[in-house]
Amino acid sequence: MTTVVWFKRDLRVADHAPLLAAVERGEPVIPLYVVEPEYWQRPDTSERHWAFIADSLAELDAALRKRGSQLRVQTGAVVDVLHLLKQATGFTHLHAHEETGNDWTFQRDRAVIEWCAGNGVQFQEWRQFGVVRRLADRDLWDDAWQQLMRQPVLEAPAQIPAAPGVPGACDLTTPTLAYTLACPGRQKGGMAAGEKLLDSFLARRCIGYQYNISSPNTAVKGCSRLSPHIAYGTVSLRSIYQQTKANGDHPSSLPRRQASLRSFRSRLHWHCHFIQKLEDEPNLEFRAIHRELETLKQGPNDGERLARWAEGQTGWPLVDAAMRALRETGWINFCMRAMLMAVASYQLWLHWRDPALHLARLFTDFEPGIHYPQAQMQSGLTGINALRIYNPELQSRKLDPNGTFIRRWIPELEGVPDEFIHSPWHMTRDQHARYGGQSYTTPICDHEQAAREARQAVSEFRKNHVTRAETDRVLKRHGSRKGPRQNRPKVRGKQQDDSNQLSLFGD
Repeated sequence: MTTVVWFKRDLRVADHAPLLAAVERGEPVIPLYVVEPEYWQRPDTSERHWAFIADSLAELDAALRKRGSQLRVQTGAVVDVLHLLKQATGFTHLHAHEETGNDWTFQRDRAVIEWCAGNGVQFQEWRQFGVVRRLADRDLWDDAWQQLMRQPVLEAPAQIPAAPGVPGACDLTTPTLAYTLACPGRQKGGMAAGEKLLDSFLARRCIGYQYNISSPNTAVKGCSRLSPHIAYGTVSLRSIYQQTKANGDHPSSLPRRQASLRSFRSRLHWHCHFIQKLEDEPNLEFRAIHRELETLKQGPNDGERLARWAEGQTGWPLVDAAMRALRETGWINFCMRAMLMAVASYQLWLHWRDPALHLARLFTDFEPGIHYPQAQMQSGLTGINALRIYNPELQSRKLDPNGTFIRRWIPELEGVPDEFIHSPWHMTRDQHARYGGQSYTTPICDHEQAAREARQAVSEFRKNHVTRAETDRVLKRHGSRKGPRQNRPKVRGKQQDDSNQLSLFGD
């Protein structure tokens, strides 16, 4: 009657319902993680993802060993690994958390369900956070989210009964990767690192959160930086929510702290709101949320423009600084992420899919359910959100007025004074000779003219090709809800706008 606990994006021992349920059965437990070679060939996976996972697996194994067990890490297709393990141990139960991942993991999970049904294995899954599988009505989602977040956080089991004769094999050899871009400034994975970040955020960093998250200078410390830990489940979302609520609601908590933590908790809500979109429509990974906008851009992308954007060589300093920081550290704040995607989609007029895949590979905290809907939202493909066409020069003056962030990541502009740091293309030849900056690339195009042309093209396409019926379908299925069930009129002017309700997409 052995139970296999299959770890996926839930690399922890506390608040882990599948693990606790397996222990409470009183039978041997086999903790299992499967390194899937085919997954690591997908275009939205990369070395920095694996490195964070490897950190977390090593710490998970140590935590399991303290409780009398150990982690079994095997390489191969999950169905093949389970089949061999079934032959060796005769296990009868498989426990796991539900996962809303990319299409590849969705098809993988369906194959596991089919294998279990055909091999006498009882497969049971638990919700990990506020995403609801087979959600019948979006109006019911908020209540379901609230109910789960308010349930008690589960304690880590004190002891885990080991399966006799089944040694663990925590082999963390790096799999063959399709994308191996190094990330020297990557955040460290593991439960301890996640808890340390949460503690420091609650102790001091949360103050002024809602004001500090926009600028790339203040966001590095002002954001919680928990997003990769939530993405890979080293700390549970419910635990974070309850700790921040208890801290913010404490009688001794000052109003400024209370407001900051309320703002942060709203991001936890929007985190699940966006993942629910992919859960409800898995093919959003590949096509536009608003189906009629799929043909807005056709044909292959401009390869040179895509390459210059990906390399941080567009000629727009804040855009390039954000991309270079992301390549080096695996993280940038939400405003910079939104700007990168919007610039690619509008000023550079690239189809959303290639830029989205590039960013997915660079984000250590890549979460498919947030990433793909957000990438489309910033590209104007939802049909229910206002267009957000960023002016990279104005954003630079607003968010990095002294050029601190720009100079850090674009050393070519180190000597350029503040008056030109946001638009070095305005410098004369004499000014270049005086201040430097000649080696920095010239802009790909006139960003203001490109923005006007993009806005006009989108407006004309919507006018001629977008129907109210499809817009209403998107709103009904994916529009944001808060509060009790409502009868929502199909009025185009009342479309929902999630653009200011961010998520833990870079938080």
